[in-house]
Amino acid sequence: MHRLDFPDCLPLQDEEIAHFRDSVGRFLDRHATPEVIDGFREAGIVSRGFWALAGRQGLLGLCTAQAHGGAGGDFRHEVVLIEELGRRGFEGWDVTLHNAIVGPYLESYGSPALKQRWLPAMASGAAIGAIAMTEPGAGSDLQGIRTTARREGGHYIVNGAKTFITNGQNADVVLVVVKTDPAAGARGISLLAVDARGTPGFARGRNLDKIGRPASDTSELFFQDMRVPTDCLLGEEEGRGFYQLMEKLPQERLILAVQSMAAIEHILGITLDYVKERKAFGQAILDFQTTQFALAEMKTEACVGKAFVNHCVAEHLEGRLDNATASMAKYWLTELHGKIADRCLQLFGGYGYMNEYPIAQAYRDARVTRIYGGTNEIMKLLIARSL
Repeated sequence: MHRLDFPDCLPLQDEEIAHFRDSVGRFLDRHATPEVIDGFREAGIVSRGFWALAGRQGLLGLCTAQAHGGAGGDFRHEVVLIEELGRRGFEGWDVTLHNAIVGPYLESYGSPALKQRWLPAMASGAAIGAIAMTEPGAGSDLQGIRTTARREGGHYIVNGAKTFITNGQNADVVLVVVKTDPAAGARGISLLAVDARGTPGFARGRNLDKIGRPASDTSELFFQDMRVPTDCLLGEEEGRGFYQLMEKLPQERLILAVQSMAAIEHILGITLDYVKERKAFGQAILDFQTTQFALAEMKTEACVGKAFVNHCVAEHLEGRLDNATASMAKYWLTELHGKIADRCLQLFGGYGYMNEYPIAQAYRDARVTRIYGGTNEIMKLLIARSL
C-alpha cells in the first residue's frame, strides 16, 4: 500500500510491528471492503458489529495495559492502525479517538474502579468512547465552556450542551469537560467519565449532517440535571481537567498529523492509478509534462511531510514531543492534506467532481482536518509562543 517509497521511522521497522501491520491489513481487506465502507457512509455510522469484530481481532485498546484488558502495545501500534485505515480511504471509523485519546485519559487519570469499569469493555468493543469538549459557544477556547457540574452529596449535577462530538451516537462512555468552579477559570475545569447508556438527564441530539467524513457519527449531547457519581471524576481532585487536557493534546495533534499523512498517500495512490489509465489527445495523462511536474512536486512535499511525521513519532515514543512541535505537525500536515487533495482532484478533471470517484470523497474528508483538534489558527498561536 506504500506509494511514496519512503521508509518508516526506525521504531516502526521492528519485526513485530511489521507482523502487526500485516494482520491489520488482512483484517481490513476482509472486513472493510469498499462496499462495506460505502454502507457505513450511507448509514452515517460505523456499526457496533464492526467495532465488536475489531475487538475480537485485538484492534481495540491497543495501547491499554493488559492488566486493564488491553493489548499492552504502544503508540507504534496506533500509528500502524491509522496508516492502514488511511491508505484504504476508510475515513470515519474513529477508533483512534477511542483507543489513543479516551483510553489514555481513563488509564492515566481514572480511579481503579473507573479503569475496571470501562477499559476492558472498551478493549472488547462492548463500550465505545468519546470525549466532549466543544460547545455551541466554545470551540478552541476551552476556558469558555459553560457546561457545569455542581457537587451535591455523592453526585455531580451536570447541566449544559456539547456539539460536534465524534462517536457521539455510538458512545457508551463520554469524557465530559465541565466547570466544577465557574469562577476559577482554567483551575475550575474538570473531566467526568459519564455513562451515556440511558442515564436520566442525558440526551443525544441528531447525527449531524457533514460535508465530509460521513461514516463518522458526530453528535450534539445534552445534559439536564444529570446526576453523575463523584467517583467518575478523573483525577484525585477537582480543577485538574485543563492540565490533563494539556498533557494529552500533543498526542492528539500528532494523531491528526499521522492521519493526514496516511490520507495523502491514499490520495496520491488513487491519482497515480487514474492518470496512468486515463487518456487525452491519444496519450495517458501521466505522459504530459504538466502532470509529471505536478505529481513530482506533490511527492516531494509528501516525503518532506513523512520525514517530519517520522521525527515526531520517534520523539513522542521517547516522551520528548512538546506541544509546539505537535502543533506544527498538525498544522503543516493538514494544510498539505488539503492542498494535495485539491491538486489531485484537478488531475481527474470533470470526473473528480463526480461522487462515484474516490477522489471526491477524499477531497471532502480533507477539509475538516484544518478545523478539528484545534483550528490551524490556534496551532499557529501555540507555535508562536515558542518563538
